[in-house]
Amino acid sequence: MELGIISLSDLKTSLDTGQRISAAQRIADTVDYAVLADQLGLDVFALGEHHNLDYAVSSPAVVLAAIAARTSSIRLTSGVTVLSALDPVRVYQDFAQLDLVSNGRAEIIAGRSAFVEPFELFGLRVEEYDALFAEKLDLLLQLRDRDRVTWTGRYRPPLHDAEVNPRAIQSPLPVWAGVGGTPSSAERAGRLGLPMVLGLIGGTLHHARRTVDLYRAAGERAGHPEKLRVAISTHFYAGAGPGSASDVYPYYRHYLSPETNRGRGFQVSRAAFEASTQPGQALMIGSSEQLIEKILDARRVLGIDRFFGQFDWGALPRHLVEESVHRLATEIAPAVRANTSTLSQPA
Repeated sequence: MELGIISLSDLKTSLDTGQRISAAQRIADTVDYAVLADQLGLDVFALGEHHNLDYAVSSPAVVLAAIAARTSSIRLTSGVTVLSALDPVRVYQDFAQLDLVSNGRAEIIAGRSAFVEPFELFGLRVEEYDALFAEKLDLLLQLRDRDRVTWTGRYRPPLHDAEVNPRAIQSPLPVWAGVGGTPSSAERAGRLGLPMVLGLIGGTLHHARRTVDLYRAAGERAGHPEKLRVAISTHFYAGAGPGSASDVYPYYRHYLSPETNRGRGFQVSRAAFEASTQPGQALMIGSSEQLIEKILDARRVLGIDRFFGQFDWGALPRHLVEESVHRLATEIAPAVRANTSTLSQPA
């Protein structure tokens, strides 16, 4: 089982200093966190894509290339590439280039976006975001799998025996489907035989199991059982002891509050936060011992092959972030890896 971390590069005002971190500093910190994860032996680092001033990264491939130059082993992926709003030709080129720079460590997680800004920015109708995604995913997969492509669709000019360069080292370049829980999205990922990353920001593992079951059933009907892989991505913090979740509650509330998210977030009470950290819940915040059991539980219930911890949210101080990454790599990962070889697919 693979374990990694994901950053969305959110730009928050520090609760400790009252200062808003700059995009330049946020990116510098993010690169350092990825280097630390590589040095500690984590498997994968993911970087989100956003198109408003609340986030530092709009082009994950660019920042991942900077990370590639300072790392040697860790896999590098978007989390997610907002494919509905982008040109698949350029997406393939950017990540094929990253694959060359990283010597075969690049991946793409393709998603539809939970924000309207990319559609407004690139002149697309947000009402068509699913149709846009479906068409562009089809083209991206053709570009990945063929040296020359002839293709016609609704949302971009046709391609006639187009030769798209450069070609990735990996054949095929890994493309995962990023899913937020929508049944049709999970079924599409399974039907196409794509590995799926399920974003979990709340609820129970047993509720998430419904989405995973739909994914696997669709993949098996389409004849892709051997290609199906499941990852989850959820909010993460590994603290020093059982009470560590309470220590970071102010940062978590700050991260999700509508006051810091242009009215789009939600208020999280301390009671709701504490409840979400309990066994069977998706939120991965607690001590290393607690999180080992929760990740193994996710493996038992969902049959996950990969775990992403969103680790640097809400302007958490750097020392807390680095301590959390250290615990994931040196305490949690070894225990999870030692146990997962004996765990079967979900019953």
